[in-house]
Amino acid sequence: LIKEKNYGGTMRLGAYKCKLKKGTRSFKAYGDKTHISERHRHRYELNNEYREILEKNGLTIAGINPKRDLVEIIELENHPFFVATQFHPEFKSKPLEPHPLFKEFIKSCIKKT
Repeated sequence: LIKEKNYGGTMRLGAYKCKLKKGTRSFKAYGDKTHISERHRHRYELNNEYREILEKNGLTIAGINPKRDLVEIIELENHPFFVATQFHPEFKSKPLEPHPLFKEFIKSCIKKT
C-alpha cells in the first residue's frame, strides 16, 4: 500500500512538487525558483471550486502542485506576512539552515520593528 501511495482517503504523504507563482513572497523566499519539492503529511485540500472567489477577495494562490492542480501555498495580499502551506516546512529545516519560508518570516518581523 505504501509503495503505491494508497494510504486511504485523501492522505498525501512524502515529497511533492510545487510550482511557485512569480512575484509572490514565497517565490522571493525560495530565491526566485519556479519549482520546489516539499514534504507532506495531511488529508486536507483547498476546494478548487472556491479558488476564483477567494482570489477576487485578496487571497493569492502562490504555489500549486502541477500534476494534480492542488493548491500548495496561499498568501494574503494586504498582510505584512501571511503565508500558509499544505506541506510541512519544518520537515526540511535544520538548526543552522532554516527553511526559506522561516527565514522570510524572520526578515519580515525585523522590518516591522
